[in-house]
Amino acid sequence: MDATSPPTTAAAGLDVPEGFRARSFGEGFIGVNGPLYVKKLERGIQLGFRVEARHCNPMGICHGGMMATFCDMLLPISAHYLAQDIGRRFLPTINLQVDFLGPSAKDAWVQGEAQLLRATRNMVFMQGLVTADDKNVARVSGIFKIGAPFDDSINPGALRVAKRAHPPGD
Repeated sequence: MDATSPPTTAAAGLDVPEGFRARSFGEGFIGVNGPLYVKKLERGIQLGFRVEARHCNPMGICHGGMMATFCDMLLPISAHYLAQDIGRRFLPTINLQVDFLGPSAKDAWVQGEAQLLRATRNMVFMQGLVTADDKNVARVSGIFKIGAPFDDSINPGALRVAKRAHPPGD
């Protein structure tokens, strides 16, 4: 790591909970603000990150903008795993509603899980709950447009689990 690289969870000496694996999002906005971690479950996924100093506001807690960014990743990534037919489609945000329920201190493990409420031909409706060290910190809901297919080659095989976890008719 050079002097211009942001610190990572591993570099900071903090553990990532068992079952979570780093998920690459390339070098764009999330690549700079991550790392984010995914844990695959039979019912979908959990997405998580460790709150680092660079994610914090002047009070030493996770900045609301970082939490909103995390929520804006949690819902569409979860949709990719929960609905095979939109698994490799870009899901631009139409609406995102975040209710901040409590603080997430520096070094806290933040994770969220989401539910697909409804998918139409053009839209996906999602909701989720985010915790920090097992305490509820955010409730989120969102509406996403089903967009064009995208290449997920930076994360090969990432969506194959959805096919095994959700057999046809499920």
